[in-house]
Amino acid sequence: MKHSSKISALLRKGTCNQKLLFVLCVISLALPNVFLFFTERMPLVASVCNVVLPVSAMWLAMTASRRPGKAYLFMFPFVFFAAFQIVLLHLFGNSVIAVDMFLNLVTTNAMEVNELLANIRYAVVLVIVVYVPLMLGSVYSLYHAPLEESFRQLNRKCALAGCGAGVALLAWCYAEHEGYRAEDDLYPLNVMYNAGLAAERNMRVGNYFETSRDFTFFAKSSRDSSAAEIHVLLIGETARSENFGIYGYERNTTPMLEAEDGLVVFSDVMSQSNTTHKSVPMIMSAVSAEDFNDIYYQKSVITAFKEAGYSTAFYSNQRPNRSFIDFFAQEAHEYKFVREDLTDEVNVSDEVLLGLLSDYLKRDKSRKKFIVLHTYGSHFDYCERYPSCMAYFKPDRAEQATAENRGILLNAYDNTIRATDEFICRVIEMVEAEGVQSTVTYLSDHGEDIYDDERNLFLHASPLPSMHQLRVPFMVWTSAEYDRCYPEKRFALMENASMPVSSNLAVFHTVIDMAGIETPYLRESRALSSESYKSEPRMYLDDHNRSVPIAELEL
Repeated sequence: MKHSSKISALLRKGTCNQKLLFVLCVISLALPNVFLFFTERMPLVASVCNVVLPVSAMWLAMTASRRPGKAYLFMFPFVFFAAFQIVLLHLFGNSVIAVDMFLNLVTTNAMEVNELLANIRYAVVLVIVVYVPLMLGSVYSLYHAPLEESFRQLNRKCALAGCGAGVALLAWCYAEHEGYRAEDDLYPLNVMYNAGLAAERNMRVGNYFETSRDFTFFAKSSRDSSAAEIHVLLIGETARSENFGIYGYERNTTPMLEAEDGLVVFSDVMSQSNTTHKSVPMIMSAVSAEDFNDIYYQKSVITAFKEAGYSTAFYSNQRPNRSFIDFFAQEAHEYKFVREDLTDEVNVSDEVLLGLLSDYLKRDKSRKKFIVLHTYGSHFDYCERYPSCMAYFKPDRAEQATAENRGILLNAYDNTIRATDEFICRVIEMVEAEGVQSTVTYLSDHGEDIYDDERNLFLHASPLPSMHQLRVPFMVWTSAEYDRCYPEKRFALMENASMPVSSNLAVFHTVIDMAGIETPYLRESRALSSESYKSEPRMYLDDHNRSVPIAELEL
């Protein structure tokens, strides 16, 4: 109670000075613009405009009331944007709040948020120290004498002059720089634009069942209906290929995969997205970065297998999040999100999926089966993704996610890769024991930054990706019985192993082709199991769902 009284007294004393509060509020709103001046790669005039015009506009807005606290409280959305922006700059080093960041707010579960916040508390503490006292102070200030009218008029004139200069700079940007767009380059206008796009996409996602209701793949099997087949698609999470020993990593992270017979490893693979909520739906459907908006009207690979007469199942070690992943899962004959019934305090490793797979293989008597397993893989907080008894690299528990603790973070991350190594091989072992024509396809949705260079980037889903976020593992295992029946498929997989691959572009066509499913949506030139496979220019699906050549990103 004593501490609370002291804080209240301090706030009352500080907010009696309305002029000081006015200045501090303007400065707090200007902080993101100042930081972005140094972080964004823009022409100098655009960088200056990004400070002068928005700061002057917010400065002018603060003069709307003789009580600055009242104006600041009305500007709460911009206070929220500012706090959010500073945290993201701490994480990613550059770029404004993206559309995907807003969508992550409604698709990320509480456990992931808690794990992240616990490891970036310095940035969180900073925004709390800056913005919470000002919000509280604004409330207290409502009960004190208002600003002098002369002070308000002086600041209004200065702010109007700044706005005039900012508009002139904006006109210069459009006249001299062809690619300049205020909705992309002017904070907080770009953030407001992104928030609007996020709301629109969220609405379209909500209408998905209506817009895709009549879709069909017109799929049918070209195989003998009496021949038993099992095809498994393993979707990894946040695994980057450079940390797999089987990809040349110096650490022993994949001892079991390296000893696995029948495995074809694709050496040059890149994802088309560094976000789960985009990459996984592209993995599970016929859409790619080039035609991503078709996803609102199409169904997933699960439906293609169902149409072809397969029994289907989807099991996930992630929580449902009202995204396409959930919708596609519901297409299966049976589906389960393991974490849906657990509290945030309960943490389970991907091993739980092995039990579900084993039970399904024993219980389902269908001759043809297709199973999708969606793992939690290497998602941060890394040390929570595997049992403590599997901590091969130590120490593996960092108190904070910082560049100084990279070695510890890397130990934990590499332990997740070893856990993935064992998981993949145990799935293969289960499927192989069935003694039928079978395939197991594994790939990760995207990679991860772990303070790998002087940029000090961390995690994934940054508005501008790095190569660490895009290079992913992709491998296919085929059984001896499958190779005996379809040697041409095995041969094509091996021939294409060193070809450049866009994972999201190839996986649907590869899985469908290996299963002998005929559909107008199959393009053999994108199937790694086909002699007709052709490498295409690799594309990246940016924050505005535009397909951008990766070569143009200058990564």
